[in-house]
Amino acid sequence: MKTQSAPSRSGETDEPRGGDLEIARKVLETEADALRALGSTLGDTFLHALDILAGVQGRVVVSGMGKSGHIGRKIAASLASTGTPAFFVHPGEASHGDLGMITADDAVLAMSNSGETNELADLVAHCKRFSIPLIGMSSRSDSALSRAATAALVLPHAPEACPMGLAPTTSTTLMLGLGDALAVALLERKGFSPADFHIFHPGGKLGRKLLKVSDLMHSGDDLPSVTGDMKMSEVILVITAKRFGCAAVVDGAGRLNGVITDGDLRRHMGEDILDQIAGDVMTGTAKTLGPDALASEAVALMNASSITNLFIVEDSRPVGILHVHDCLRAGVA
Repeated sequence: MKTQSAPSRSGETDEPRGGDLEIARKVLETEADALRALGSTLGDTFLHALDILAGVQGRVVVSGMGKSGHIGRKIAASLASTGTPAFFVHPGEASHGDLGMITADDAVLAMSNSGETNELADLVAHCKRFSIPLIGMSSRSDSALSRAATAALVLPHAPEACPMGLAPTTSTTLMLGLGDALAVALLERKGFSPADFHIFHPGGKLGRKLLKVSDLMHSGDDLPSVTGDMKMSEVILVITAKRFGCAAVVDGAGRLNGVITDGDLRRHMGEDILDQIAGDVMTGTAKTLGPDALASEAVALMNASSITNLFIVEDSRPVGILHVHDCLRAGVA
């Protein structure tokens, strides 16, 4: 009796799929070639657009229709999250009242592959009427959008990755790449720091990576601190009460002179240890960080030094203590 082979779980036969992979690779190669071409065209016009965005007193308003609009939303989000206030306005809604969201202190980034998108006409006219800087992004230097723009960013001629040459693929990739280039160049120019980044990204894994030591450290009455002339019988009580297994040893001005850890106690264990003073038992060097250091930096230092605590100092004075478990509980690793 003749049997029929069962289809794969996807419902398809086990025919070679090399053709599909070749198509996918061709798409990526086409878009990568276009991005390389875009990079080679950047020059004075890009710098002019960057100057406009860097000098905005208000916000950057991004607009585009269709697929350009979807890319525009992402660019607006990237700008906003890297220190340049920005938001997206749909060109259709702009013609029905949302033009009121755009002020003379703002700048507009309008996106259209053809540069002839009818829905952008009222937005462009509004920019002209109120002398609002307009950055145009299109694939034609002679388009209506490019002619009207204060700075015209022209995408290089490149075929769409779609075999019919119709579906926006390469063109939207170029817009996205150029938007990212603007956002990152602005970030660098403004000196946007990891600490600034954390302000706008407090949630999720990225937020945890950007936590500062000051966000997690123990301070005030929780800080185990003793003076160099304190009897070890008292020091041990402080270490036990604070429950970090160590204590900072400070001088009369509150500056950190050293630390006493459980290891120091074991090394000096003897019949007379309780009669010794902290300055005789302490380790004179300590691994420290400032309160503005990243928690991830603290974890790296503790791992490299095989320790579980760090004293946090400011002007040579301990202001806090950080335990590795504090970092692990916060998801910093």
